[in-house]
Amino acid sequence: MAAKIKKGDKVVVLAGRDKGRSGEVLRVIPTEERAVVRGVNVVKRHTRQSASQEGGIISKEATIHLSNLAVADPKDGKATRVGFKVLDDGRKVRVAKRSGDLIDG
Repeated sequence: MAAKIKKGDKVVVLAGRDKGRSGEVLRVIPTEERAVVRGVNVVKRHTRQSASQEGGIISKEATIHLSNLAVADPKDGKATRVGFKVLDDGRKVRVAKRSGDLIDG
């Protein structure tokens, strides 16, 4: 199946403690069906000091399940479902179901 959410997409969180927030996808892990989104699902990690890094409490983004994410519509930024369309030149592109706009190129 073609990927509906890709790195660099603007997404909206549909469920969980960050519901309603949006951000950019930094990384997608297809085997686990999870993604890392900038500024969403931020957790604090207590780390021990090592030769390479300082110790203390570090905030970083944890993964979030793809089912809790929806692509933001390019027109108005609201959550939309993703469809696919083959253009005249043979390219398969993602389309926002809400507005019909192309999501990629």
